[in-house]
Amino acid sequence: MKSIDYFLVPQSPWAYLGHARLAEIAARRGAAVVVRPMDLGRIFPLSGGLPLGKRAPQRQSYRLVELARWSTFLGMPLNVHPKFFPVAGDDAARWIVAARAAGGDAAAMRMAGGLLAAVWAQERDIADPATLAAIAREQGLDAAALAAGALAPAAQEEYDRNTQAATDAQVFGAPWYVYRGEPFWGQDRLEFLDRALGAN
Repeated sequence: MKSIDYFLVPQSPWAYLGHARLAEIAARRGAAVVVRPMDLGRIFPLSGGLPLGKRAPQRQSYRLVELARWSTFLGMPLNVHPKFFPVAGDDAARWIVAARAAGGDAAAMRMAGGLLAAVWAQERDIADPATLAAIAREQGLDAAALAAGALAPAAQEEYDRNTQAATDAQVFGAPWYVYRGEPFWGQDRLEFLDRALGAN
C-alpha cells in the first residue's frame, strides 16, 4: 500500500491548512498516512531555521498576509493572531503519539486535526491538560487512556524517534510529507504530492 510520512507540529498554521486536504488526497489515492509529530525546535538549529519570534520583521509580516490569503482561498476559518500562540506543542504532540499507539494512524489524524483547529480556529490552549482531554473526547477517543499514554516513556521515545527520522530525512519545516523518499514541504505542495501518488 502507498504510504505517506506526515511530519507535523500541532501548533503549525500551515499543518492546519493542509490537514484535511492531506486526508482527502490519501483516501482518494488509497494511501496510508503515517502521522509523525516531531520537535521542530530541535530541528531548526540543525537546518538554519528560526522560530517565528526571531525571524526578520518583513518575514513575520508576510506570513500574516499568506495565512489570511490561504484561509480565504480554502474557505477555512483562521485567526492570524490566535489567543493562545505561541504555545508549547510538546504535550499535544505526545497526545498524538498516544492516539496512534491506541488507535492507529486514523486516530492520530483525528487527534492532530482537533489540535490544529483548536489553536487556529477555536481560540483554545493546547498546552492545557483539560483542553487536550476535551479535544480527545470530541474526536471520539478515550481521553483518560491518551492522557496516561502521553505521559508514558514510550510516548517520549516515539516523539524522539520521529524527530530523529525527520532530521535524517532533512526536514526543516512543517508540515512535511515524504512519499517514496520524495519530500514535499508545506501544504502548498499538496498538489504535487497528489500527482506523485497518482503516478505510482
